[in-house]
Amino acid sequence: MKTLFFSPVLFLIISCSGKKEEPQQKETFSIKGNHVILSENNPVLKKIITETVTEQEYSNRITSAGTIETIPNNYAEIASPFSGRVIRSFVNIGQSVNAGSAVFEILAPGYSSVQKDYSDALNDVRLAEKNYRRQQDLVRHGVGIQKELEEAETEYQNKKTSLSNASSTLNAYNSKSSGGTYIIKAPISGEIISNKIVTGQYLKEDSEPVVIIAELSKVWITGAVKEKDIRFISPGDPVSVKVNTYPDMEIIGKVYHISELVDEDTRSIRVLIQCDNPQRKLKPGMFAAVTYSAGTEKAVIIPSGALMQQGDRQYVWIKSGKNEFTKRIVVPGSTAEKTTKINSGLKPGDIIMTQGGIYLPDTK
Repeated sequence: MKTLFFSPVLFLIISCSGKKEEPQQKETFSIKGNHVILSENNPVLKKIITETVTEQEYSNRITSAGTIETIPNNYAEIASPFSGRVIRSFVNIGQSVNAGSAVFEILAPGYSSVQKDYSDALNDVRLAEKNYRRQQDLVRHGVGIQKELEEAETEYQNKKTSLSNASSTLNAYNSKSSGGTYIIKAPISGEIISNKIVTGQYLKEDSEPVVIIAELSKVWITGAVKEKDIRFISPGDPVSVKVNTYPDMEIIGKVYHISELVDEDTRSIRVLIQCDNPQRKLKPGMFAAVTYSAGTEKAVIIPSGALMQQGDRQYVWIKSGKNEFTKRIVVPGSTAEKTTKINSGLKPGDIIMTQGGIYLPDTK
């Protein structure tokens, strides 16, 4: 039996002859600083779309959050001015009332006190008038003192004011019962949006309101505009309003008032917008998005898809040569739908990459 021996040299030759050579891959791009150069065979080139930057007419818009509120003059909380027991209610929730309509009636033992106050005020006026006429007569005949006449006139006017107040209170009463009843009337026209009246309940003089009336055919929206943007807004300017509840409803309002004060914490200024609300769809307390029109200007506008993010900065790819692109930091402004205003970093004539930027390698 023969024994076979393999030479190490022969084994090495056999091993090397069986190894296949791997083809070297060619680089399809090169990076120089913030420049990327793509080779002609780079498949990314087919994904890139470019666009020449131009200046366009741009409508400045400022958007802020707002809250729908009732107009103060169209809102009334009604409580009893006297302690007493409710003996009758004239309204129901959701009911429309006119100014002066009866809301509820209360049995008020304080009626006799009100009568006495009125009687005393009437006597005081008569005495003050008598003294005033007397001082006038004395001065007219040269024996009076002008200062005393002026003091008598002031006293007379003060007593007349007190009588008017007492008379208003007395007129609110209706003395159909021996103890005196007081009928509370609606101070404004509107709708009863809250009614907590319970017949027989006893109300104290400092009780919480039991009825709320609101006239909601018009509402206010309170918004906050940044200090830097307030120069673009003036009373009477039209605004567009959107609420999440009715996303398709077009709501147009106008700037009603701009506050004179700046909120030092937020550096914003309170703005009141007035809106018509004929269908009563805008409810107090709803949140709204308010868009103010701030005039037009020439500006660089680019597709929002052209913007790339690097940390806390944004940039675009500029075509700087054949198959060559350069990263340029830009400062974007406001965004509208699919476009973005560029405040700095681009100028008309620049060629930017609008699609395909995500395929380029990162640079410094």
